[in-house]
Amino acid sequence: MTNDKRLELLAPAKNADTGMEAILHGADAVYIGGPGFGAREDAANAMHEIKRLCDFAHLYRARVFMTLNTIVSDQELPQALEIANQARQAGVDALIVQDMGIAAAIDIKDMEIHASTQCDIRTPAKARFLESLGFSQIVLAREMNLDEIRASAQALESARIEYFIHGALCVSYSGQCYASFAATGRSANRGACAQLCRLPYSVFTLEGELLAKDRHVLSLKDNNQSENLAALIQAGVRSFKIEGRLKDIAYVKNVTAHYRVLLDRFIAEHPDFSRTSEGTSSIDFTPDLAKSFNRDYTDYFTLERHHDMAVFETPKNTGERIGKIVKVSPQGIELRTDKTLHNADGLTYLTREKTLAGFAVNRAEEIDSGRWLITTREPVHKKHPQLAPGTVLYRNRDQAFEDQLSKPTAKRQIGVSMHWSASDEGFTLTVSDNDSSRVSVQSCPDNLQQADNPERNRVGIEKNLKKTGGTPFIAETVVVDNAQYFAPAGIINAMRREALEKFVKARLATYRRKPRGVTLSTLAYPDAVDFRANVLNEKAVRFYANHRATITEPALEAGNMLGREIAVMHTKHCVRYALGLCLKDNIEKLKADPSLKAKLRPDPLILKTAADTYRAEFDCKKCEMTLFGRVRSKVSLGHPRLLPEITSKVETND
Repeated sequence: MTNDKRLELLAPAKNADTGMEAILHGADAVYIGGPGFGAREDAANAMHEIKRLCDFAHLYRARVFMTLNTIVSDQELPQALEIANQARQAGVDALIVQDMGIAAAIDIKDMEIHASTQCDIRTPAKARFLESLGFSQIVLAREMNLDEIRASAQALESARIEYFIHGALCVSYSGQCYASFAATGRSANRGACAQLCRLPYSVFTLEGELLAKDRHVLSLKDNNQSENLAALIQAGVRSFKIEGRLKDIAYVKNVTAHYRVLLDRFIAEHPDFSRTSEGTSSIDFTPDLAKSFNRDYTDYFTLERHHDMAVFETPKNTGERIGKIVKVSPQGIELRTDKTLHNADGLTYLTREKTLAGFAVNRAEEIDSGRWLITTREPVHKKHPQLAPGTVLYRNRDQAFEDQLSKPTAKRQIGVSMHWSASDEGFTLTVSDNDSSRVSVQSCPDNLQQADNPERNRVGIEKNLKKTGGTPFIAETVVVDNAQYFAPAGIINAMRREALEKFVKARLATYRRKPRGVTLSTLAYPDAVDFRANVLNEKAVRFYANHRATITEPALEAGNMLGREIAVMHTKHCVRYALGLCLKDNIEKLKADPSLKAKLRPDPLILKTAADTYRAEFDCKKCEMTLFGRVRSKVSLGHPRLLPEITSKVETND
């Protein structure tokens, strides 16, 4: 395990502006999509925008990772490599990669590559294999528990463990979900997932017994590891990743600030740990995860399997619970709550059919302590006839909170030292930091005069030098070497502005990226070699051959499996367990009533939507579920030649 004790808070960036706000609110690094092949086709960015983000980030010694983590065809590989080279020129610190063809073909030594979560890294052997290829950061599967994380960290020599701590959860192991492409031609491994897991399903036994009707049995709550950060750090996690490259700036501000507070608290209590970037963020609001988009929260499998992972009612943002309705009248809705409500708040509730409904508040008035009258634009009884006394209301948009986050809410400043000196020839101001950056500016007034009161002059110089507001810097140390010559405020301020402008350029000039990791050895590939290896180009075929693995069939996206039944989803989430039908989870009940054994036997289940039918099979030994379905999509994205004759060769250029 690496001895590195630097902790990195890694935030998502839909665009450059979002990434800059993430850094201001405490992120040590951000990840962003480039112009293509970024696993979120709706979050692409032009390279000049990425350069703008890199320049901003590097000032704070924060890093920028660019996603290049889809699988690509032979025809697309040259374009992907050109994007990689452009990313290097723009200042990107690392590329997040899934396709081993891309990883093998990238010939850039002064930029890291990171193993995407799409690489499906669930074992120490897989993590070690990727490290041996020169991957510097390994994004483990979200499903791994603390013991599994620790084992993977211990298998590594230098690579850092990255782990998702917040945001949406894919029900399938990442990189191993094929339901979207099989049904619609939209590939999750190509950044175009149709999110079939968020649809309602009816669940049947093989005999046709209905177990659940139109429930979101594959839709998970959102990830929240706030309570587990210390345990994750002790297990070996060093980069703490927030999901959400499609989320807006308000979400990124709030969630990033929340985890910055928690990580800073840990570092304060464990001074042998530090953060990976510089500067201190001052936040002008109180972070509150309940006020940002969420499907309710779970810590998933980090500690242990539990029943509070899925949200069967709705995959939408229900919001924070605010209270129960007391009365519904023509005047509006009366409810009791300890929350402060606002005009334009968004309120939701669950209908009798277990679907989510909602409305916007036109006017919120507190008519008594803890008792509010809510009016809507249209009569409640017409638009929402199910609302009645006792109905629980939630708030998924706090208008006051949103208004607050729409304004500047953070600044981040880097500590610098200022040294002022004077002589017969004029004044000199030197600004420096602890990272080898240093600039000096001079002023030579024509009418240099002795100060009548040197001490008062010294105080004035210090005061004006500390006026760094509006810049990324704060003067932590000010040394006035000679206050014998009077320094007018205008000259001091001008010199300070000039010095700090130059210092920005000096900081950027001294920034250095970390190099690509060293290839340690040629280990054998430890995983699947059929379509689940997601091989869509010949470079990847050759790569696996060099690591003693023969790819038996290309990626599903090659389009040669039409009509075939395949494993479209492989998951640690178990529908039987979620429905209370797990044999191991009901041992005590089974002892009391042996007749339950037939019902609890892990027979396959049938999941149906309006368009598709899937068979769920259960591996109780591994506590895993696999969904099988037929490939209906006729889309073909390329077909690499499978080359068994090269398996005995080792091509050193790969």
